[in-house]
Amino acid sequence: MNLNYKQTARALEKGLTLVEISLVIGLMLGLASLATFSVGNITEWKKAREAGESLRSVYLAQKSYLADHPSSATAALTSEKLIPYLPNRAAALPSVKAADGSALTIKLDVVPPVLVKGGNTYDPSDSASDALWDVGAL
Repeated sequence: MNLNYKQTARALEKGLTLVEISLVIGLMLGLASLATFSVGNITEWKKAREAGESLRSVYLAQKSYLADHPSSATAALTSEKLIPYLPNRAAALPSVKAADGSALTIKLDVVPPVLVKGGNTYDPSDSASDALWDVGAL
């Protein structure tokens, strides 16, 4: 067999080196891990956003009810009184779940309403103005 330098160089140019394959696999794994962490944060943010929207709908129902019944005390608000004032003609108060999946209660006798878990106000974001897990700024 008579192989010269040009034939050997062409044969080497056709394939990928181990370094090139390792770089491609490393980049793909890096992008996959970024996507995984981003999706996890988006899911948590979505739960918080839905909880905030539920609280805002109850807050709007509270304001509407109190506008129609100005002599009513805030402490006397109940779900039966607020359900007719919920947006989109909802048949029940919205349900809200905590970040760990447990059910939360909406405290109706305070304006704006707050979420309660085990007797304590629930807001894992620790901010009353971020519009997540709370009424936030309207």
